[in-house]
Order: sequence, then structure tokens, then C-alpha cells
Amino acid sequence: MKNTKRNIINLVFSSFLVIGYIVCTYFFSNLASKVSGLGGTLIQVLILLVFGLLLFYATRVGEGKQVKRFSLPVLLLVDVPCLYIIAAALIKALPLHDQLAPVNGSFPFILILATVALGYGIPYTFLSGYELKTDDEEEEEIEAEAEEKKEAIEEESEPVKGGIAEEIAEAEAEDEKESDDADEE
Repeated sequence: MKNTKRNIINLVFSSFLVIGYIVCTYFFSNLASKVSGLGGTLIQVLILLVFGLLLFYATRVGEGKQVKRFSLPVLLLVDVPCLYIIAAALIKALPLHDQLAPVNGSFPFILILATVALGYGIPYTFLSGYELKTDDEEEEEIEAEAEEKKEAIEEESEPVKGGIAEEIAEAEAEDEKESDDADEE
């Protein structure tokens, strides 16, 4: 990735977004921790999942177009273990529930990481990154833009055809023709 002024500005804004997301997540998690039982835990899990999703989109600064492809390694190495950790924290019958379940409304660190990683991992499973343009694609794009500009300039230089001006000119021509015919009679 080239270190252009635009990319540096995007990275700075992304870092501020991430800091803002962290502050908002902390604030909303503290509010949700006041809710007792499974409902409070589910609210906190959803807040952290949304944080992971927003973190994914805040850090997607790059060149080229987004590549949409399914990534089986990310699904198996990130999404499935994170889903199990979250499920084990919520469901008492699963192994490791005692170690992963929130105690007095406070989440264990592993559960926080798992929910944020799942929020980040789900879109990353289907959007694997950016595809850089080759030199040929860039040249074709530049040529297409130049052709569009040329066509736009040609359209602007041509006189307008049709419309009210042409109808008025035709009506005046017909009036003159009728008056000439009337004068001849």
C-alpha cells in the first residue's frame, strides 16, 4: 500500500474510530452489566459482537476493490472456537461453563476476546481482503475516464437539438410560409 496523504488520513481517522468504539463499548457494557441473569449476558455479548463488526469495518483501509470469498481457515480457526466459548458461557450444560460464565455481571477476559473476535471474524470469513489493481487494469481505467471526458466535451460543444427552441423556429417558419401563401392569393 502506498503511503499517500489520503491513506495516512484514512488510517488516522480509523484509529480515532477504534478508540471511540472502545469507549462506547465500555459504556454500554457497564450499563448492560446492571441487568442480571441471562438477559444481561446476552446484551453484553451482542454489544461486543457489534464492536467486533465495527472494528472490522474501521480497519478495512486499503487499495483496490474488496474481495468477496469464503475463507474456511478463518471459519474453523476463529469463528467456531469463538462460538463455542460464547455458547459455553451461556449454556450451563456445556463443558467449561464454570470457567467462562460471567460472575456478578463481569465478563471473563477470554469471553470478551471471543465475542469481539467473532464479530470481527464473521465478515472476515466472507470478505477476505482487497485485490490490488494490475498495471493493465489501471491503464484501462485511465483510458476509459479519458474517453468519458472526451465524450462529455463533445456533447457540450454540439448545439442542442430539439426542445422548445426548435419548435419555436418551426412554428415561425410555418407562420412565414402561411403569410407568404396568403400574400400570393
